[in-house]
Amino acid sequence: MSFSYYGKLCTEVYDITKGFGHSFGGDLEYYLDRLKPCKGRILEAMVGTGRVIIPLLESGLTVDGIDYSPEMLASCRQRCEERELTTNLYESNLQELSLPDQYEAIIIPGGSFLLIEKREESLNALKCLYEHLQPGGRLILDLFLPDNNFDCGKFGGTSTFNLSNGDIITMESKLVEADLYNQYKVSYLKYEKWRNGELIQTELQRFALRWYGIEEFKLVLESVGFSDVVVSADYDYGKAPTNGKQKFVYEAIRK
Repeated sequence: MSFSYYGKLCTEVYDITKGFGHSFGGDLEYYLDRLKPCKGRILEAMVGTGRVIIPLLESGLTVDGIDYSPEMLASCRQRCEERELTTNLYESNLQELSLPDQYEAIIIPGGSFLLIEKREESLNALKCLYEHLQPGGRLILDLFLPDNNFDCGKFGGTSTFNLSNGDIITMESKLVEADLYNQYKVSYLKYEKWRNGELIQTELQRFALRWYGIEEFKLVLESVGFSDVVVSADYDYGKAPTNGKQKFVYEAIRK
């Protein structure tokens, strides 16, 4: 079985666990507040199924979205259409980003930037995002440090998700690679959909996570050309980080 990239079953799980308007530790409220002054276009990169973009659109902001997964975009588009929300949704990876507009702000919520596995790809993504910002435009994204589970071969347990039609999706995770020196780890996620006790669909996902030190990522942003980088802890603007269990929000300006 080949690996999927945020395929159909993964998208269905996202629709359940990351429903539109769901806030993780206050992140949605933070983005709404920080973007409230925007008069121009905003871009949500790695938009997923619409958890953040839909509330932003409903607040009156003009927001486009981009994601590499067609399944995720299809779900997001359907949700927007159901609510008669107008947006542009683009399918692309961030390293090859080429959109017709420049933006007053670009956001990447939910720690999604950590899903870019290769360091050179993350740098290229930041460079593309920089070029898609208007001069003086802001990049806002949040990151986190991984848990302390680095025991390769260890199963992370099984989760069960009940769908509205009575189907069940189970998800099993297993850590297969961890490299503290290079700051990444890889898990395999197996999704299985069950109907009346019969297995009807299976999906395997390679889930990679690459993390950054707090000061390290600030230097990365500055190396790309960003200035005035502010790092805040736990979605409290200006609050200095104090420990590795916090979420870290970066705001940076295109010169």
